This record gives sequence, C-alpha cells and structure tokens, in this order.
Amino acid sequence: MQMTNVPRPATPDDASAVSRLLALAFADDPVMCWFFPDRATRQAGLGGYFTTLFTRQYGRHGVCERTADAAAFWMPPRAQDKAVPDEETLRELAGLLGDRAEPFRRSVGAAAANMPQEPYWYLAVIGADPVARGRGQGGALLRSGLAKADADGLPVYLESSKEENLAVYGHFGFEVLEEVRLSEGGPALWVMRRAARA
Repeated sequence: MQMTNVPRPATPDDASAVSRLLALAFADDPVMCWFFPDRATRQAGLGGYFTTLFTRQYGRHGVCERTADAAAFWMPPRAQDKAVPDEETLRELAGLLGDRAEPFRRSVGAAAANMPQEPYWYLAVIGADPVARGRGQGGALLRSGLAKADADGLPVYLESSKEENLAVYGHFGFEVLEEVRLSEGGPALWVMRRAARA
C-alpha cells in the first residue's frame, strides 16, 4: 500500500500536479476568489498562479514539499527577502490576474511592508485536494515544516485567509497577531505566529 501521508520534496517535475491540487484546495478561498472572481476561469487562473509561484519563487528559493494530495511552500530564514514575489514574478502573475493585477500588487506591497524583522520561517502556502481533506496529509506537511523551524530555534509566521482554519493552526501552536483587511474592500487575513521551540 502506497504511503500518501509522508512528505517528500516537490521537484520541478511535480509542478503540474502540485499546481492542480493547490488550485482545487484554494477554489473556495476568500482571497483567491477575490483575485480570481470569475468562477468559469478560476481553476485555470489558480493553476497558472500556483505554477508561477512554485517555478519562479518557492521552488527556487524555498522549501516545497508534497504528499499524494497536498502541498506546502515554505520560505526559510536564509531567503526571507524572497518571501514576497519579485517584479518579474509580479509581471508574470499580472497576465493571469487581469484587472485584479493592481489590487494584487498593492496587497503584496502591504504584506512586504509588514514582514517581521526577526529571523523566521514563513509558511506561504499549504493546501490539500478537497477529496483528501481530513486524511492527515496537510498535518503531515505542517509538522514537517515546523520541525525544520524548531531545529533552527526560530518562530514561524503565516497568514490565514479562512477564519475556520484559525483553530487548526492554533492546535499547532500558532496565535493570531492581528486581523488585516486587504485594500479596496478585499477580504480579511489573519497574521499568525508560532513561537520558537527548542
């Protein structure tokens, strides 16, 4: 029987599969629905969005892991300056976002301005195909990344875009630092921090 809950590194060969499952995972996410408001094109847009983030940003500078039906993108402290998409990546994403490109750019700028100054691990993306939720794959990926942060003795930051996920992250030791609203009537995000552990 294949072990589906064991995280493994996500490689460039995984880009298509990882992007597909993350597009499914974020299809009902309030922030992603705000950036990709057209239901008819949302899945294709999200697939392109996650492909771009994986191949241009997190796959190059971060730690990307996957299971059979879930994936996570982390940014380690050595690459904190890469936690926010660079200009070239933003230009590529603009083609996918259409008239939502400028609100996205402003949101990215606001996030960059509020990044912590201390060394930290950043959980940028984590999601599971909805058909596999509740099977422990997301939890396995979360524990894998947290173990890396713990080995470094560093805190972890994330932004949750779903209020119902706050309790899940709380179970893993995260606390809400603040609730922020995206500009131009956008949805809320919850900035969360997990303290460093030995």
